[in-house]
Amino acid sequence: MTAAEVRPPADPRAARRAGWRRLKQGPGWIVVVLLFGVLLVFGIAQGRDARTPEERVEELSKQIACPICDGESVFDSRNPTSAAIRNELLAQVENGQSSDAQILAYIEERFGEDVLLVPRAEGIDALVWILPVMALAGGVTGLAIAFRRWQREGGLEATDADRALVDAARARETGFDDEAEGARG
Repeated sequence: MTAAEVRPPADPRAARRAGWRRLKQGPGWIVVVLLFGVLLVFGIAQGRDARTPEERVEELSKQIACPICDGESVFDSRNPTSAAIRNELLAQVENGQSSDAQILAYIEERFGEDVLLVPRAEGIDALVWILPVMALAGGVTGLAIAFRRWQREGGLEATDADRALVDAARARETGFDDEAEGARG
């Protein structure tokens, strides 16, 4: 490296702009977006601390569809089958031997896989959660790339042919207005 390559630019604003350009280029933004997503998911997961058994049963029953009622959760349904499921949930929660995932797996095994209202975030069902986020990230990235290209291209200037076209249109417009006024007066 020569001394000219190491020396910072004389204008501090130019140095800042050069730093921002380097930051905007490359995979830096992708890393920031991925880090934000991971922290968001981690924060949401950490918000679910210890709960009372009643709160756990309520939360679990909101995730299970009533096998008899169409489109209604076990929590909302007053059907005897839903009441039995709620009682089963309470019994399993009070035993303290089952996690929420194990309880949901037991209910799913007993009543079928369509009983869960919220798709699992594992296996092929994880796509339900991942694809919208990926589509949003792809759209934002595409827009950022398009805006950067448009910014690099700079403003477009009118050519002589464009000016001639506008002048011809103005002349025609003015001519029509003159003819209309002449016919009236």
